[in-house]
Amino acid sequence: MNPQFRVGDAVRVDEREQGGHVRTPRYIRGKHGVVTEICGPHPDPEKLGSGRLGVPFRMLYRVSFPQHDVWPDYRGGPADRLFVDLYEHWLKDER
Repeated sequence: MNPQFRVGDAVRVDEREQGGHVRTPRYIRGKHGVVTEICGPHPDPEKLGSGRLGVPFRMLYRVSFPQHDVWPDYRGGPADRLFVDLYEHWLKDER
């Protein structure tokens, strides 16, 4: 399994609504970030959450987001970042 994204790639999190067990937090959907780490393939948590085997595996990434973009009232410094682990099928290419 080859990753679709590389470290340093700009991505946007899909905004879709999806029922069931979803590991993508609502507060991060639609936000723009940068891939900081490729965590490798992992069982699909959405399938595991519904009692299935979690296959095929999904590529997992660590993505960095500026805190000010995620939380409009954030009072910290402009360089502060939020890191979220996200699966490839939730990410859109922003290159």
